[in-house]
Amino acid sequence: MRLFLAIRLSPQMTSALAEAQREMYRAGVRGNYTPEENLHLTLAFVGEYPRSEPVLDALSGLRFAPFRLRLEGIGCFGDLWWAGMEESAPLEALARRLRHALADNGIPFDRKRFTPHITLLRRARGEMPAIAPEGAAMTVDAVSLMRSERGKRGMIYTELGRISAADIAP
Repeated sequence: MRLFLAIRLSPQMTSALAEAQREMYRAGVRGNYTPEENLHLTLAFVGEYPRSEPVLDALSGLRFAPFRLRLEGIGCFGDLWWAGMEESAPLEALARRLRHALADNGIPFDRKRFTPHITLLRRARGEMPAIAPEGAAMTVDAVSLMRSERGKRGMIYTELGRISAADIAP
């Protein structure tokens, strides 16, 4: 299974990002747009791993309080375009603690530096328009373990489990 840990987005944030994608398309930007149902914020990419239970077990003791997440700006890594996040100490701390829990339990993950972003478009062609889905915000109260599978029309993401702040807050 191809696994990753992510924050699933609220309907309001998803809507704001989908509107930004539509604006890009209207401005002539072409490429592989992320479907609305796949928009998310990856905290840690595990990759190929045989079972989900060890990953969920590794995170079972994780404690975090709900926090706010707000969109801020558009950027790119080459031809991958993304929406950025307002700087957030709780988000950074959560990603760091998740990654430590994985490492402490011998679960491999991509150790690239955490750069919070939501992928909007891959293989982008065109000029980046002056748009910004800024201001859309949500409360983060859960982390989801997701499976990624290639379907006939692109990637299909399925939630395999979640760690909820409300369930585990001290």
